[in-house]
Amino acid sequence: MFLRLFTELRDARVPVSLREYLDLMSAMDKGVIGLAVDDFYYLSRAALVKDERNLDKFDRVFAHVFKGMEKVDEGLTADIPAEWLKKLTEKFLTEEEKAQIEALGGFDKLMETLKQRLEEQKKRHEGGNKWIGTGGTSPFGANGYNPEGVRIGQDKGRHGRAVKVWDKREYKNLDDSVELGTRNIKVALRRLRKFAREGAPDELDLDSTIRGTARQGYLDIQMRPERRNKIKVLLMLDVGGSMDGHIKLCEELFSAAKTEFKNLEFFYFHNCLYEEVWKDNRRRAVEKIHTWDVLHKFPHDYKVIFVGDATMSPYEITYPGGSVEHWNEEPGAAWLGRVTEIYERCVWLNPTAERHWDYTPSIGVVKQLMNDRMYPLTLQGLDKAMRELVR
Repeated sequence: MFLRLFTELRDARVPVSLREYLDLMSAMDKGVIGLAVDDFYYLSRAALVKDERNLDKFDRVFAHVFKGMEKVDEGLTADIPAEWLKKLTEKFLTEEEKAQIEALGGFDKLMETLKQRLEEQKKRHEGGNKWIGTGGTSPFGANGYNPEGVRIGQDKGRHGRAVKVWDKREYKNLDDSVELGTRNIKVALRRLRKFAREGAPDELDLDSTIRGTARQGYLDIQMRPERRNKIKVLLMLDVGGSMDGHIKLCEELFSAAKTEFKNLEFFYFHNCLYEEVWKDNRRRAVEKIHTWDVLHKFPHDYKVIFVGDATMSPYEITYPGGSVEHWNEEPGAAWLGRVTEIYERCVWLNPTAERHWDYTPSIGVVKQLMNDRMYPLTLQGLDKAMRELVR
């Protein structure tokens, strides 16, 4: 059973090594956990998963291996650890419900009958009160009712009476192809780090203090500057129009970036970068900043991140006067070109799903101006963007 978990994780492209599997087996041999399935789930996840983006894959494989019944139609064979189920009755059933199970034959009888049904049943069954199926009153199956049932192949509970819910998934939103949340974004942004100790020595250096004290024969307190991320980021955010549908995602990205980067500067623009940007959307009409001032103020070692759907008329990018809000003396393409010339590391993050990019000509134009450094705002896309910025 445990070897099957290891092999199916490898098949699902979760990078788990033999060393990690042996560590898990060693922990089991030493009795690190008891017989609760939840304990084994957390232990195996801690031992076998090294990257948060693989947590959802792990949950799916774990459900398939140990819950065993997600696909009732494709062969009714399952490896359900009866002792775990029995232990879980103490946690999930009331005393009254336990008494009902005992009156009907007891938990052991329930598990024995399930095993027998798995061996006898050869096809799907709908309704009824015996076979494993859906919509009936059998103790085994989905979308039916029984006061002492084992739920199999059902997305969520209905009556709250199953002995054990075998379909729970803890980290649905952490697969590397899904849209992001603030927590996920922070994980991806951590790749863009370069630590150094600069500034005033206001942090205790414990190792140096111990060495100095031992050498001098008296307490010799040593201080050092705080270790900080040296990476400097210039964040350019598209707002308004078609970006209104991506407000929540952009807010999450902005919140995560402010937490991760101490040296962060941000500016807003609409659709395409032109001669002016702004810091406050409520006062954008009266407090604009000339883009040249931004390019002169922040040196070339800044990493530039554009965030926008790049969805507009191509004229807004390629022609003077193409902006929908004002008369721009120079095309947006000229300003994007200046940014890519000054800043060696710059990327464009697009919240529009990548499969739709080919249907919007302006996305292709912006992608070309960014030297193909446009990435979707998914965990995988953000990871690729961060890799580009630290190359």
